[in-house]
Amino acid sequence: MSTTSRTTLVILDCYTVEPSGLGVPPYLSTYARMAYSALRTAHPGARVAYLTIDDVRWCLNGGRPYEQPPLSDRLTYSATVNREDALRLLGDAALTVVIAGDAVPSVHLQAQNGSAEEIGRALACTRGRRVLLGPLASYALADPAAYAGLFDAVHTHTLASADIASGTRQAAPYERLAADRVDFRDLVGQLCWTPVAEIELYRGCTRRRFCDFCNEPVKAPVVDFRPVEDVLAEVAALHAAGVRHFRLGQQTCFFSYLNRDAGAIERLLAGIRESAAPELATLHIDNADPLAVASPTGAKIAHLVATYCSEGNCAPMGIESFDPAVIKRNNLTCTPDILVRAVEHVNEAGARVGPGGLSMLLPGLNLIYGLPGETHRTHYENLAGLTRVLDAGLLCHRVNVRQARAYPGTPLAALQEQEPLPSAEHFTSWKADIDHIFDQPMKQRVYPTGRRITNLHSFFVTSRGTWHRRLGSYPIQVVERGTIRPLYEVADMTITGHAPRYVYGERDDAPAGA
Repeated sequence: MSTTSRTTLVILDCYTVEPSGLGVPPYLSTYARMAYSALRTAHPGARVAYLTIDDVRWCLNGGRPYEQPPLSDRLTYSATVNREDALRLLGDAALTVVIAGDAVPSVHLQAQNGSAEEIGRALACTRGRRVLLGPLASYALADPAAYAGLFDAVHTHTLASADIASGTRQAAPYERLAADRVDFRDLVGQLCWTPVAEIELYRGCTRRRFCDFCNEPVKAPVVDFRPVEDVLAEVAALHAAGVRHFRLGQQTCFFSYLNRDAGAIERLLAGIRESAAPELATLHIDNADPLAVASPTGAKIAHLVATYCSEGNCAPMGIESFDPAVIKRNNLTCTPDILVRAVEHVNEAGARVGPGGLSMLLPGLNLIYGLPGETHRTHYENLAGLTRVLDAGLLCHRVNVRQARAYPGTPLAALQEQEPLPSAEHFTSWKADIDHIFDQPMKQRVYPTGRRITNLHSFFVTSRGTWHRRLGSYPIQVVERGTIRPLYEVADMTITGHAPRYVYGERDDAPAGA
């Protein structure tokens, strides 16, 4: 492919959601940076334009949102500087890399992942080669007839400069991805939002037995850790590009990095703080295996996280189910007793409230319905387990309750022919039970009425009012009822009420300099 006439290459981000990472704005995913680096390295003279599916929706809707202002529109919210030229860029592109796929179901206030139908409409505008990257690739390979003619090459896990056009089924070595890494200033400059960079520490799962529903062993059957120095180099490159918000989240368990090496983890966290990103505003983590957190070393690592990371941090832990029958049937390794000990370790390390009104580090809990072995008793066991956490006086940042999705290649995918489980009919009501029996009382405990939270920014407007948050890992959302505020306006808020998934607040005087 000649680049002498300023070839145009396009990245079309339709967003990704996996157990081990988020690629939905404001997150800037590992996939997006990987694709950008590979294209720039392979074609150094080309223009690499970054688009979102929101840009394409905007153009296909006649250059206007689907929701009438002043309400925010989740379908076109995440714009890039290329929005008005999105269709022309797709038409001119010699090659388009599509990033897409949900390995787990997800709902986001300010975003909606691109569907297969939307991707097909976008690619109808292209004349060049079309490449797929991300979890959708595994679905495309499992059902080739459904995606026939859409893509010229498919990459399931990674994209490197040497194999863009050929497609890959295995992850590229970290050394090759590091060799491709380029300056990210141009990529970050194309975003119309302030990004949170999702950082990967390793691939695979350190457990001896894998959960039947998880896609991580499919992505990487063998654990492969990145060296601390490589992680610091990538963070430094992003910091040089203006990124100030980071989440160490693209792995199954932060606590298990380098086999729970607390010394190496401290070297990583201190290195990010002191040298790689000295001007950072947010440093958070994501996934945490409760088995690792419950261990003595896990208690030490929790203290390191609370010491080096910024407040409002969350360590989500997958109990998945409190039902002994479901735990046994699905090779789950966390028992309710182990989970409680893990929650205690995180509380001991991070429950203290920081200067901005948020705890330094709190646990999150993940529950999954629709796993083999589920009965009506499963819901009772889940409620009893959550009530145990509540009655113990512990703090939790949030509970994530979802239905299982069978990812191609997982043991769960082989059980698709089973009879529908009870949650297929009762999921909505069961989730509502958890909202009101556990989530709302916990919100009242973690964010008591009168608590002042500083440095929030308005980011979305609905019929309820204006929604505020900080950037970070599952940030608490504060709704200012009956208001319409300009987006990205900074304010301090005082908590006035509680809902299961968010809290209500009233605006204080705007902070100096806001």
